[in-house]
Amino acid sequence: MGGGRWWNPAVAGALLAAAVLAGCASPPAQLQQADQVAHALVRQQQQALGQVADFQLSPVRRALRQRLLQQQGWPVAAAPAVDPDTAAPAEAADGPLLLSLPLALEIAAGYSRDYQLQKEQLFQTALALDLEQERFRTSWRGLLGSLWAQDRSQRPILQGLQHSGDLALTRQLRQGASLAAGLALDLVQLLSGDRLVSRGLVADASISVPLLRGAGQAVVTEPLQQAERDLLYGLWSFDRYRRSFAVAVASSYLQVLERNNQVRTAHDNYQRLIDSRRRARRLADAGRLPEVQVDQALQDELRARSRWVQARQNSLDALDRFKLQLGLPTDAQLALDDAELARLQQSLAAALTDRADDGTAEKALLRLALRQRRDLLVARGEVEDARRAIGVAEDALRAELTLLGQAQAGESRSLGQASQDDARLRPARGQYSALLQLDLALERTAERNALRNRWIDLQQAVRAVEALEDNVKYEVRSAWRRLHEARETIAIEQQAVLVARRRVTSTSLFLRAGRIQMRDALEAEDALVAANNALVAAQVQYAIARMQLQRDLDVLEPDVAGQWLLTDWHPPQEQP
Repeated sequence: MGGGRWWNPAVAGALLAAAVLAGCASPPAQLQQADQVAHALVRQQQQALGQVADFQLSPVRRALRQRLLQQQGWPVAAAPAVDPDTAAPAEAADGPLLLSLPLALEIAAGYSRDYQLQKEQLFQTALALDLEQERFRTSWRGLLGSLWAQDRSQRPILQGLQHSGDLALTRQLRQGASLAAGLALDLVQLLSGDRLVSRGLVADASISVPLLRGAGQAVVTEPLQQAERDLLYGLWSFDRYRRSFAVAVASSYLQVLERNNQVRTAHDNYQRLIDSRRRARRLADAGRLPEVQVDQALQDELRARSRWVQARQNSLDALDRFKLQLGLPTDAQLALDDAELARLQQSLAAALTDRADDGTAEKALLRLALRQRRDLLVARGEVEDARRAIGVAEDALRAELTLLGQAQAGESRSLGQASQDDARLRPARGQYSALLQLDLALERTAERNALRNRWIDLQQAVRAVEALEDNVKYEVRSAWRRLHEARETIAIEQQAVLVARRRVTSTSLFLRAGRIQMRDALEAEDALVAANNALVAAQVQYAIARMQLQRDLDVLEPDVAGQWLLTDWHPPQEQP
């Protein structure tokens, strides 16, 4: 008979509730665990690649954004909760936030929505790898239940509770075999009559071993291997994106500075033309200059004012676009550090002395790019992935031969068996079975078509590598040509500025002496404005072309201080 009436339903309910609460982690704890796993996988892959950059998935910062809007008094459509942002720079409430280039890069990395999206995609790739790794871990499952039942088919009527608990584990081996084991406990208590209690206990285990189709580590672990390579590809892609992003932000920063310089140049030219018009007026009043030349001076003054107003609007528009690129509101008051442009001009002083042999340097650059480019590494890896996929598709065409084994010992209990003795595990009285199952592979149309598609995928992957190599060579050659063009343009515009200055000085003297007309002096002023703007534009374009060449070679290493921009870079030379 059973063990008596010791089983209390209240106790069973309490135990069940305690087990449920103990097995359920809170959502914040689950999120923290997911973060730890994904970050650990990314760090492991970074260490394998020799990378030292610290990858952390953090929410988009809003503290700087909110302070800029609130302290500067700009309207907002919504007021989301401000996230803690200890790294946000301090700013004054009564003036614009001054952005140096390093600070702009730091803000862009923390606030850019596209940059955050790239990090999230890499993070999700790591989570996908964790899910594939889970397939080869020991997986546990627990199930608790409590059933009230009434059996009116018997006399007296049976009424009682049946509590059950199942504990099972499964394990997928890398060679293909699958293992499963479980332990089930039943506790049956009658609520009528003698209130008998009986316990059921069942243990079972099974194994499935593929012998043909689906057997072997290469086939079984292919999804896991692909997930590992996807994380590697994600790191390579993010690494390249990080370089391209830094170049894009720095280029936009310099272009805004160039626009600001055009504003200053246009304003200075406008002031000089005001002086020229006044001087023309005095000469005309003295009878030394025709009235028509006074009108010419006035027309040029008005055109200069129009150019100044237009340059100022273009500068503000470029600054707003830059704010959007940083992830900041366009109405926030920001100012860029004009000293960055002066430092850039100083760093370019030695640019004209670099006269490396174009053909020799170009070959070295192409070899470096083909070795360094992360997107090329990804494309070449995808070719290997396509070859492995062919092997898996060929395996799917084989016959399926599976060995199945199962063992079970013990007995379960139901409501009608409450009067029986407690069950015991007796392996000698267990049930054992083995099955050898063969699928003759008479129908493999889907698998055949899949194999054909995998071969097509391989051919496409090979062509993609060839096309990317050609594009890489084009990008490097084009960037190299732009760099040389910008360098030569700097030399030309430096001479043009000297000539324009001499021309302005001489025409001013000749005009006072009455030896030239007002139009000649005005044209000299316009030429000086154009030469100054062209020189600054050439210097900015040279810096951008230099960064783009390093980006296309995947040798750019932006640091926190932004010194990579201000340091002149020389291409490698081809070894003889």
